[in-house]
Amino acid sequence: MKFTCNRQKLNEAVTNVQRAVSSKSTMPALEGILIKSENNKLTLCGYDLEIGITTSIDADIIEEGSIVISARLLSDIIKKMPEDKITFETNEKHIVYIVSGKVDYKIMGIAADEYPELPAVTGSDTINISGETLASMIRQTKYAIADNDMKPAHKGSLFEIEEGTIRVISVDGYRLAIRTEKIEYSGERTFIVPGKSLSEVTKLIADDTETVNMTVGGRHIIFQIDEYSIITRLIEGEFMNYKAALPKQHITELKVNTRKFINSIERMSLLLTEKLKSPIRCRIENGLIKTLCHTTLGEAYDEFEAEITGDDVEIGFDNKFMLDAVKYTETDEVKIQINGPLSPIVILPSEGESFLFLVLPVRLKNEN
Repeated sequence: MKFTCNRQKLNEAVTNVQRAVSSKSTMPALEGILIKSENNKLTLCGYDLEIGITTSIDADIIEEGSIVISARLLSDIIKKMPEDKITFETNEKHIVYIVSGKVDYKIMGIAADEYPELPAVTGSDTINISGETLASMIRQTKYAIADNDMKPAHKGSLFEIEEGTIRVISVDGYRLAIRTEKIEYSGERTFIVPGKSLSEVTKLIADDTETVNMTVGGRHIIFQIDEYSIITRLIEGEFMNYKAALPKQHITELKVNTRKFINSIERMSLLLTEKLKSPIRCRIENGLIKTLCHTTLGEAYDEFEAEITGDDVEIGFDNKFMLDAVKYTETDEVKIQINGPLSPIVILPSEGESFLFLVLPVRLKNEN
């Protein structure tokens, strides 16, 4: 194999593909990047048996072939090369010669046939969605994916597609996040994508990415994003019946300035640490939202006006869970619905139904 290509383009491709490479594996090939040169294209692949990322760049192919090179070493070498052009050449002993300007390296590669094949996605159909829309949906729900849950299904987001609508749902036992958008797709699909894979998807969606193609199979899904392809295993298992967790009614509704609410929670949070945990007490009365916090460090109080309809209520919540939910609304104003001090807090857009975030309350101790 022998080829010459642009160093910067190769560096960008290696940097992105490298994120799917296993850092430690019993298979040395999995710690490398598979490079194939054919038809004036250079194809790179990283794969850790859970998620694979592939891409192709233009190259001057002198001799076709394939090789696996240590991802860490390859990335470091490319970054340090002095010229815009870089040349790779391999021999039958899998030795790789890398040259740029007057700098040359001679390193050991691994035979390409030792690299595992990416899984095939069969019996599949393709769903097209705007890159900006998909990135927004993932970003606004990813915070509620469970880090550690007895249910493996909760370590990913549920995608629900029906009647021209796509929903992305995440839950971790304390909070729930739902994002909804219209989509041009007439079929019905449900599948669960791992949180780690969704993070990689958002990293590859650029500001000018017009469309992401999702090809869904029985056990895997492929996201086609510009020049990159991400294949990931879907999570099997039963996702929580999230619709049953949504309150059917409310007795109090607030229209809240998002920035004012965030600022107030952050002021209370100054008295909280990893060791000093205490719920924030929130009193809703007389057209005011009053927040209070009491720990061994001291006490804090704040209040601000809001548009309130319904009953007065006092409710407690975890500062981090509420902050995440309000910040990821990404709107200037939100609607908050409460059905008493022990019912989940529901956060909605002031208009429309693009998201629904739910935060469980914390039972408050009586204070006199």
